[in-house]
Amino acid sequence: MSAPPYLDGPALRELVPMATAVRVLEEALLAGLDPEDGPQRPVVEVPAGQLLLMPAAWGRFTGIKVAGVAPGNPARGLPRICGTYLLMDGETLVPLAVLDGAALTALRTPAVSALAVRHLAAEDAGHLTVFGTGPQAWGHVEALRAVRPLRRVSVVARDPARAEEFAARCAAAGLRADTLPATAPAAGYGAPPGTAPALADPGQSGLVACCTTSRTPLFDGRMIRDGVTVIAVGSHEPDAREIDDDLVARSTVVVEARRAALAEAGDLVIPIRNGTITSGHLAGNLADLVTGAVSPGPGPRVFKSVGMAWEDLVVAGAAYEAWLRARTTR
Repeated sequence: MSAPPYLDGPALRELVPMATAVRVLEEALLAGLDPEDGPQRPVVEVPAGQLLLMPAAWGRFTGIKVAGVAPGNPARGLPRICGTYLLMDGETLVPLAVLDGAALTALRTPAVSALAVRHLAAEDAGHLTVFGTGPQAWGHVEALRAVRPLRRVSVVARDPARAEEFAARCAAAGLRADTLPATAPAAGYGAPPGTAPALADPGQSGLVACCTTSRTPLFDGRMIRDGVTVIAVGSHEPDAREIDDDLVARSTVVVEARRAALAEAGDLVIPIRNGTITSGHLAGNLADLVTGAVSPGPGPRVFKSVGMAWEDLVVAGAAYEAWLRARTTR
C-alpha cells in the first residue's frame, strides 16, 4: 500500500477554491447531512493550550482532525492554530490522504460563514466591517466576496499597523478599504458589556465579521441596526464571546448545530446564563437555514459558529476527489 498523499495549504486551495468549499458544504446539507449528528469533540488542556480531536463520518469518507490551539504562538511568529487531518475510506478506514489541518480550518470556517451569509444577509450587502487581521479575518473577506457584492472593507484591530497592512491587502485585491479606530478599553477589544468602543459604527455595514481571540464583547450591540448580518467565529469556549446580550436578544440567531452551540458558544451560553434569552431563542441550525426552514426576522441576523468536524470532512473529501481527478487527467 502506497503512502497517502499530503495536501498542503497551497494544494488545498488550488483543489478547493473558496466558492467550491461553500458549494460542497451546502450540497452536503441539502443531501441530508445532519449537523446535530456526530460525537462531541473532546477538548484536552495541555501546557501550551488545547488539543481538539474532531472525528466525523459522512458519505464515502471518515476522517479526524487533531488541532492544536496555542495562544502563545503568534508572539513566536507561529500560527495560533495548527494541526493535521487524516482522511479515510468510510467503508474500510484505509487512510486516503493527509491534509494540513490549519489550512483546512482557514478554508472551511469562512466557507461555512459564507454559506450562512448567502441565506441570511441582504442581497446587496456590500460593506464589511471585520474585527481582526489574522487568517480567519482574511478568509472571511475572501469568502463573503464569493457570495455578496463586496465593495468596501473596514478593518478594526488592536494593532493600528496591522490594521493598515490588512486594509492595504484588501485594496490590492480591488476593494475599497479603510480602518476604524479602536482606542477605547483594551484597544477596542474586550470592552465591558454596554460600553461602546471609540470606533465608527459597525452597524453602518451590511456585514460584520468577528474573527478575534477576545473573551468579551467587541462592541455595544445597540450599534447594530436591523438587517445587518453579524458573524462570530472567534471563540469555541463557553466563557468567551465577541458579541453581547443585547445583540443576541434582538437577532435571528442561527448556529451550526444547537448541541454544539449550547455547549461551546459563549456568545450564546452567557446570555442564557444571564437570563437574557433561553435556548429556544435559537432560530435553527445551518441545515434549517439552507433548506428554508429558517428565515431572517425583522432585526439583526447573527451566525455563530464554533467549528465542527463534519465541515472539515466535507471539504477534505472534496479536496481528495479533486486530487484524484487531477491525477487521472495528467
